[in-house]
Amino acid sequence: MNLKTKIAKISTESLIKEIIYILSAVLMMAALSRITIPLQPVPVTGQTLGVLLTGIMLGRKRAVAAMITYIAMGVIGFPVFANGAFGMATLIGPTGGYLLGFIPAAYVMGYLGDKGWYKGIVTALLSLIIGHAIVFTFGLLWLTNFAGWSNVLAIGFLPFLPGAVIKTLVVFVLIPIIRK
Repeated sequence: MNLKTKIAKISTESLIKEIIYILSAVLMMAALSRITIPLQPVPVTGQTLGVLLTGIMLGRKRAVAAMITYIAMGVIGFPVFANGAFGMATLIGPTGGYLLGFIPAAYVMGYLGDKGWYKGIVTALLSLIIGHAIVFTFGLLWLTNFAGWSNVLAIGFLPFLPGAVIKTLVVFVLIPIIRK
């Protein structure tokens, strides 16, 4: 086997490995989107759990690729969003800001992991809070288009706090396992 063939084989193997990582995260996101508490106009789901885990497990580049792939798959018709929803209407509807917030949240989670934040208890907890805050920020800003400024915290933030606390604790407990 010559050098050119060896390089091609390594590149193909690396590409396949990257695709598997990204699609595994997309499948995890799709599965976690099925865990829902139906609230209106935005359901509580397991998706943010997936975003936090994806950022920690895959690092910033792969995590962003996974979130973009996840959203793209939903937009083009795969039923990967909460309750099996799909299509552009979901992205431009009340939940769209939260979905788009997954991308920067995954990036930041991966970035903080690269900087060693998951090694310490305080920084690990802080990173998880930051991840949630990013998703909430995007979600709430977009949700104001549907609920108005006066209602947005009552319908787009407060009902989600207990779930955010539970997801934070679950991911926090899983960090040592993920790091191995």
